[in-house]
Amino acid sequence: MDAHPAVPCALPEGSRATPVRRYRAGQWHSAQDVLADEVPVALEYNGVSHAVMLATPADLEDFALGFSLSEGLVQHAGQVYAIEADPSAEGITLRLEVAASCFAQFKDRRRSLAGRTGCGLCGAESLTQAVRPVAPLSVQGVYTPEALVAGMGQLRARQPLLAATGATHAAGWCDAQGQLHLVREDVGRHNALDKLIGALLRRPASQRQAQPEASGFVVVTSRASHEMVQKTAAAGVPLLAAVSGVTALALHTAEAAGLSLLGFARGSDFSVYTQGHRVAGEA
Repeated sequence: MDAHPAVPCALPEGSRATPVRRYRAGQWHSAQDVLADEVPVALEYNGVSHAVMLATPADLEDFALGFSLSEGLVQHAGQVYAIEADPSAEGITLRLEVAASCFAQFKDRRRSLAGRTGCGLCGAESLTQAVRPVAPLSVQGVYTPEALVAGMGQLRARQPLLAATGATHAAGWCDAQGQLHLVREDVGRHNALDKLIGALLRRPASQRQAQPEASGFVVVTSRASHEMVQKTAAAGVPLLAAVSGVTALALHTAEAAGLSLLGFARGSDFSVYTQGHRVAGEA
């Protein structure tokens, strides 16, 4: 990652320019830098507040839908009837109208999350809420090492916010041949994945039928934590490849979900931690 990325002519969504004084090779210089925006984003369901996140204010409808599914607040996209973004001086409120059945469940397990960009469990009211069970995946696809390497290899070039700021994560979805189709960025790795899940769910029906989520795999520019595995499995995607390491709880969650978990996916290398039968040639 570049220490000081070049300032692009047109700033990507979710960023802003700022003057900066740089000290290089013993000399001071005045320059322009680009920062990734990070603002409070509140999620309300049928008028009731549920969570406040720190997120990059781009692709917020994707974020709202992906968060709702990956957190188990809805079971499918059809249960979200409307999403409205309401900006204010304090931040942005995402107001969602969801099915009555989902709202009843939501009230039973309501919690308040404050600024989640790291561990992912801040604000959970019980151990049961912190580590929720994941429904097992039944997908039986197989991916070649070449496809997995190709998918991860395309990710860096599809991150304009990272190129401008050097401060964001990304999550991408690739088809079975390793072609990268969708990418979402955010200051938070969980948020980037939620945005990606929302974008997958919001594709036209014809695209989802031709290339269902379960036919491809997810690549991320972060470590593979429990929640990254949980969210990927909730979206029905059978394989997650992370550029960094894998936590022990992520491995346990992936095993329980039947999800193939790869770590240290860099260049032409990766390590397979679970469900290696989905990687061609892995005995």
